[in-house]
Amino acid sequence: YKVDKKKMTTSENTTSLCSGNVCPCQEKCPLSAALEIIGGKWKIPILCSLYNDGPTRYNALRKKIKGVTNTMLASSLKELEADGLILRTQYNEMPLRVEYELTKNTNRLIPILGSLSAWGKEIKN
Repeated sequence: YKVDKKKMTTSENTTSLCSGNVCPCQEKCPLSAALEIIGGKWKIPILCSLYNDGPTRYNALRKKIKGVTNTMLASSLKELEADGLILRTQYNEMPLRVEYELTKNTNRLIPILGSLSAWGKEIKN
């Protein structure tokens, strides 16, 4: 993976993907750590759904995210919660009610995902 810094704009040139001369693909790279947290087929759709709809119950998420299995949704939600990106709130009611929502830390991630989305549209056209 090689970047031609001469072709990069000034704003791109001032933002480093990694520290030092370590390639972004290396094990200890902060970019790899970030991608490990939000990577996978279902995590970004979950985050986008929660961003668009606010606090959401499990079954509503499952219906909104087409193709996700119960196992994958449950495991992705647990991982996102463990990484501090979503908050799980359980209400002691009968029947039991559980809602998921984004944490304040995740709200900092949303503009980055928006930029990735815009970049994806740009290169796809």
